[in-house]
Amino acid sequence: MHRAALPSTLVPLLLCACAAIAPAQSLPGPEHSGLRERIERYRADRGALERGYPIELSPSRAARLTTFDQQALAQTDALDFDALDPEARIDWLLLRNRIERELASTRLEQQRAAEMASLLPFGPHATQLVERARRGVAGEPEAEAAELEALRAALAEQRKQAPEAVKSLKKSVANRAAGALDDLRGALEEWYRFRAGYDPAFDWWMRKPMEALRPELEGYAKYLREDVAGLKGGDDEPVVGDPIGREALLEELRAALIPYTPEELIAIADKQFAWCQARMLEASREMGCGDDWKAALERVKRDHVAPGEQPALIAKLAEEASDFLESNELVTVPALCKESWRMQMMSPERQLVTPFFTGGEVVSVSFPTDSMTQEQKEMSMRGNNVHFSRATVGHELIPGHHLQGFMSERWSTERRMFATPFYTEGWALYWELDFWDRGFQKTPEDRIGALFWRMHRCARIRFSLGFHLGQLTPEQCVDMLVNEVGHERRNAAAEVRRSFNGGYGPLYQIAYMIGGLQLRALHAEVVGAGKMSEREFHDAVLQGGNMPIEMVRARIEQLPLTRDWKARWRFDG
Repeated sequence: MHRAALPSTLVPLLLCACAAIAPAQSLPGPEHSGLRERIERYRADRGALERGYPIELSPSRAARLTTFDQQALAQTDALDFDALDPEARIDWLLLRNRIERELASTRLEQQRAAEMASLLPFGPHATQLVERARRGVAGEPEAEAAELEALRAALAEQRKQAPEAVKSLKKSVANRAAGALDDLRGALEEWYRFRAGYDPAFDWWMRKPMEALRPELEGYAKYLREDVAGLKGGDDEPVVGDPIGREALLEELRAALIPYTPEELIAIADKQFAWCQARMLEASREMGCGDDWKAALERVKRDHVAPGEQPALIAKLAEEASDFLESNELVTVPALCKESWRMQMMSPERQLVTPFFTGGEVVSVSFPTDSMTQEQKEMSMRGNNVHFSRATVGHELIPGHHLQGFMSERWSTERRMFATPFYTEGWALYWELDFWDRGFQKTPEDRIGALFWRMHRCARIRFSLGFHLGQLTPEQCVDMLVNEVGHERRNAAAEVRRSFNGGYGPLYQIAYMIGGLQLRALHAEVVGAGKMSEREFHDAVLQGGNMPIEMVRARIEQLPLTRDWKARWRFDG
């Protein structure tokens, strides 16, 4: 079923649905840290090196970045920590942690390059060819033409040997090698364009060798991606991903200032999931479905608006969330923030990996288009029903990502280099938890909509860590979302594909619930103890900048910091 059309008077709300919030107050924020210029210079200098050495396969890149980060670490360590003000001490610890994280990332890049080396034995030679030209060292066209021909011959020989070489190869490594080959092909094209048409001798020698090399590069990348990894496109394309293993997960957690093991985080997810299941049964019984919570969930999914009416629904739901914030005096929302968000419709192609609406300054609305099949249309409407949407519109807009993004552009901007999904997604998820605690969901249908997403975030912890630990396949992850959370299978596959093939870091999907629980625990320590009001606490979190939540805690609670400080906060009680 679907609901009747929403009133046309709601349409003007698309650009200012949050206008009911009280006018913004002028609140004092943190003074600029004495390390701001050092942080911004490190970010700019490292970015220049990454652009100057863009080929990830390149040993030169790894060596140069390692040297740079080691020097930056030594310079940071040479500072007099005890002479720094409190904000600068926070930045010193964040900067040092970031440099250590970059060193570890470079080591991991080298390890992953070594895994692909047998598939791309010609890579170092091609990289050297490109890097010479980027430094303005022009080779002899005749000699370079011979190098291209040798590269083509090596590539052709590699393709002959490939079926034997990939017998025991992981699909993830083959897919990674295909991506590296695409990057190398792009670098070679840039190298060729640099002199083609400008240097007659270069054109005369290079045109034919380059024409012969292109199909070899394209064909080998296609073979690795499609025949070995099985990624041929379409709705049924498998999810491959690239698991990193337990040791790399521990390093990621250390850098995120999360003093838990992957196994401990999975236990937290299981505890939260059990709580959700109990509340789901309560709501199911209220709806007259007894303990058959999936039947209750099915009724909730059928309660969606008609095609074309989703934007007006989101505007209405955004206004509800804003009114709730105002009545509870929870956070300061600048007038320009309320005015500046807007909508766009999500393409059918993007909905293959992002089946639900996303937000920030621009809300991207996921809903059926005329090019979709009947099954795709029904799944899209069911997955974006009224109650699912009501639970998350605040997550995407205000007080979630839009407010957060607006403030991060204006307060403590140097700390954007330390951004972490535990802050980014944790802040938005925290408000889902907070709204639940305040009774925002009045009906059992709305509570089921909220619980669906909460269970989903618990499942994300379980399936993403399980995948990277080598305990779960992508297919098992999809089954988990379908059987234990109640996802539509197409939407579940899209979520898993987005998690593992979408360019997200290995901890991104766990950061929603874990970051939200961290902020909730901090709220209890600060607001629950009467140290700050609701508005003061939430404003302080936003004004301090995007950084690991344990450092947000240290700043807000003014905890003593030493240069050997380590993350120790056990936020889960």
